[in-house]
Amino acid sequence: MTMPRKVTVIGAGEIGVGWAALCASAGWPVAMFDMNPRTTERAFTEVPRRARALVALDRATQGIVERGLLEFTQARSLLQAVKDADWVVEAIAEDAVAKQKLFESIELVASPETLLTSSSTALPPSEIFARCRKLDRCLVTHPLNPPELIPLVEIVPGERTSQAAVQRALDYLRALGRMPILIRKPVPGYVVGRIAAAVWRECIDLVLQGVIDVPDLDRAVSLGPAMGWAAAGPHLTYHLAAGEGGVTAFLQHLLASFEGLWDGKLATWQRLEPQQQRQLTQAIERAYAGKVDMLRAARDRRLSAILRALEQARTAPPS
Repeated sequence: MTMPRKVTVIGAGEIGVGWAALCASAGWPVAMFDMNPRTTERAFTEVPRRARALVALDRATQGIVERGLLEFTQARSLLQAVKDADWVVEAIAEDAVAKQKLFESIELVASPETLLTSSSTALPPSEIFARCRKLDRCLVTHPLNPPELIPLVEIVPGERTSQAAVQRALDYLRALGRMPILIRKPVPGYVVGRIAAAVWRECIDLVLQGVIDVPDLDRAVSLGPAMGWAAAGPHLTYHLAAGEGGVTAFLQHLLASFEGLWDGKLATWQRLEPQQQRQLTQAIERAYAGKVDMLRAARDRRLSAILRALEQARTAPPS
């Protein structure tokens, strides 16, 4: 695989900074562009910090990171940012019209061979790239936050995305140590977003109903299903849970319990009213007041440790 001569990240928010830190940590030249000077200025500090943090977490090599950071640049215009880029990563706000206008402008200055990807969390490729003419090189590569740590990336091609572009995206992401999954049929929210929306709605509802407080709810998820799912995912978890009988036995024994919950006993509301938003925000902020920076660092250490353990288990010889 040919490595990109230059990666351009457009949008200097959390996701864009994460993409830039990840690419720089691999030693790849990165140009970043954002219309907001303050956001760009912050990113110029945050990208090196987050790239070097990967070294401390044993997720990157110091020499390679420093080499990448030497070629990390702040572009002053879209033309300067996109010029000579092999891969352009869009990471602006989740606004369909803004993304359409941006990709329309990118197409005017990018090389015909440049791979164009969006970091959208839910919008269909047909909507994001609606103003593009050369659709064969356009697709969604949706990372999870923080992108430089969590390896999963959803790849969502459009109807006219070429197989060569999909393969190129797969190659780039795997070279960055990511684990891409291919979404074969575009659906609202893709896959990760749909799962997260369903689980979080129930989590919110349990807190708002006074069943459990925020810290214990977060423990219930992170030390409960999330731990098993991190090791095996939901289907394999339940397939293994019933022993030799597999998922057939699991369904025979426990499907009725799940169906009892699905039959009107789970949250079904479709929007959070302003009062509920305030109640939820206050509960979360009260639970973690004054601890956010410490908890962010702790989260990153835990993510790194979990990834290391999974990698070691994956490569260990069978006993």
